[in-house]
Amino acid sequence: MEVYKKSLFCDGKIRMVQGAILALALTVFLGNLMMWVIMPTFTYYQKWVPVLVASTNSTFFDIQGPIMMNFTLPILFIAVLGCFYVHLEKKKSDIVTSSSCCNKDWLKILKKPKIIKPLGIVTWIELFFLAMFIILCVWYFSAFVYFHYSTITTYAATKGVEVWQARIDRLALVIGLTGNICLTFLFYPVSRGSSILPLLGLTSEGSIKYHIWLGHMAMTLFTIHGLLFILFWTVSGRLHEMITWDPHYISNVPGELGLLVGLILWATTFPAIRRRMFELFFYTHYLYILFMAFFLLHTGMFYACIMLPGFFLFLIDRYLRFLQSKRKVRLISARVLACETVELNFSKISGLEYSPTSVMFLNVPTISKLQWHPFTVTSNSNLESDTISVVIKCEGNWTKKLYDVISLPSPVDRLDVSVEGPYGPASTHFLRHDTLVLISGGSGITPFISIIRELIYMSSTLKCKTPKILLVTVFRNTSQLSMLDLLLPLTGTPSGCSSDLDLHIEAYITRENEPAPEKTEPLRTIWFKPDHSDAPITPILGQNNWLWLAAIISSSFALYLLFVGLLYQYYVYPMDHGTNKVFPYHKRALFNMLFIAAAIGIAASAAFLWNKKRSARETKQIQDMADSGKSINSLLAYADQELESLPQQSLHKSIKTHYGQRPDLKRILQEVKGSSVGVRASGPKTLRHDVAAICSSGLVKNLQFESISFTW
Repeated sequence: MEVYKKSLFCDGKIRMVQGAILALALTVFLGNLMMWVIMPTFTYYQKWVPVLVASTNSTFFDIQGPIMMNFTLPILFIAVLGCFYVHLEKKKSDIVTSSSCCNKDWLKILKKPKIIKPLGIVTWIELFFLAMFIILCVWYFSAFVYFHYSTITTYAATKGVEVWQARIDRLALVIGLTGNICLTFLFYPVSRGSSILPLLGLTSEGSIKYHIWLGHMAMTLFTIHGLLFILFWTVSGRLHEMITWDPHYISNVPGELGLLVGLILWATTFPAIRRRMFELFFYTHYLYILFMAFFLLHTGMFYACIMLPGFFLFLIDRYLRFLQSKRKVRLISARVLACETVELNFSKISGLEYSPTSVMFLNVPTISKLQWHPFTVTSNSNLESDTISVVIKCEGNWTKKLYDVISLPSPVDRLDVSVEGPYGPASTHFLRHDTLVLISGGSGITPFISIIRELIYMSSTLKCKTPKILLVTVFRNTSQLSMLDLLLPLTGTPSGCSSDLDLHIEAYITRENEPAPEKTEPLRTIWFKPDHSDAPITPILGQNNWLWLAAIISSSFALYLLFVGLLYQYYVYPMDHGTNKVFPYHKRALFNMLFIAAAIGIAASAAFLWNKKRSARETKQIQDMADSGKSINSLLAYADQELESLPQQSLHKSIKTHYGQRPDLKRILQEVKGSSVGVRASGPKTLRHDVAAICSSGLVKNLQFESISFTW
């Protein structure tokens, strides 16, 4: 009891600090937002721009410095605050976190789902932020149109064109500037190790839809932007400007090349192409590198500073993932199921912790050297301290080839595998509910395996009161029932978990009217022989990874500013003010790209190598133990016990199988009792939409819905 009170007091202080961090981050964001709001107005250009122009007398940063201080630094500062916030979230004790999760979720009304055909399943909170973003874009567009059209006669005379032609020219510019807003937010959802998304209660895998929306909006606006400029050049007799590369202003040629690259990338993202030719979609997405390079050459750093923070954070995340992916990991074993499904078990160090529903990206060079595919982590870092597992079902060419390699009668002794991750939510709130209803279809059961294992740990080890669990799972045939055998881990299952966890499973077989007469093949376990050089999976930046990420963000940006300052001090400023020449804008952009890459490379590499050295001792211990055969023997002992274990027997008793029918979801949810019922749906789109429609209909109260989708 004394330990509990002490933990409660410590966690209370942590929450106070987190509240202060959120307040500070919100204050900085609102200040940055005000800059966005006033930027397309006369106030900005009449009062603020003169201050910026006066600062160009500085020999160290020129006008780029103040622009970065206004639009880049605040967001990076929020990212650093986010690192501290998530670090504190991880520090909360399990006991107090569990008890605190029972508090009411005051935002549950705003989290109710809505189904909007073009967008899919969204909550009222998402609709609110989407509306705010659209209002910002509309304001940005309309204010800039008013600003430029108010002086359109003077501009037309200066340009030597008709007024109506000048209106097309200015309209094209404003649409491009509006597209820049979409580009500004485009990279936040795909930064898997983002420290900003957790501040909003989001994860990267759950935010991919925002990346899709923003991508479509950005490319639509950029396409209109380009077409309007082509129209202007045509009607004004200036088509020669299409091949103009102005060294002292906006360069047209890289803009056209960037738009062409963007159109190729965009064309492969539509569902009809992405689903049929996923590899084409995957490979063309690497064109983002060329797109961003041409964008910077086109606009110069003055306009790019607005979108720079999101891209800067993405590059840090991408480089850290690259460093992690260079090491081959230690694949220990695989469990092969009859339903063309395989569970891969990797070695990891005990300090690697992750949350339920996390995902991990896998690359198998013998199948494809470039393709990375995300899979749900089904293991639990508390129950299985030395291993981490993912479940893979054959649903495409890549997964089919992997299954064929592993399921051979004489499988390979070793498989080269690289990983990125795992990535997941900063915290979970399963204990907030009295009852937890998990509804899955097919391979959608995989995220629920990790949830059930987490609740097994909480009930058996922490002795917490866990919610009643109703697992409703839909399969096509009897062979897929073998996926339920994966609900319990290969090792580390507490013997008393069957009595501690109130678990009921309703399994529906839709394409068979009765049990199959032949006996289903049992789980087949394959043991691999890793090389000594194969390393266990480790946290890329150690156990204090969020503090290290804060250090990387801060130091890399400081290095970048130092490099830019030295360039302006000793090269750009003397040329601009001491000769008749002006340092070309596109060369400034090239140098900035080089400095960004160098700064991130230096800071991230130093942090990575430092943590790699610190974890080398534990890594070597695991490798030596594996070479001596101790770890394999211990796992084999657990595997032998598994077949006759009490938890497995109890699990089979809790399964009720229905043949030749689909679940009546409305009836099931209406019959669930509890003041707070958490509903999670994972699987096919139609299944998730059906569950969301029931939860949002109001027919059943106290249902709190969440969709789990890993559609990339």
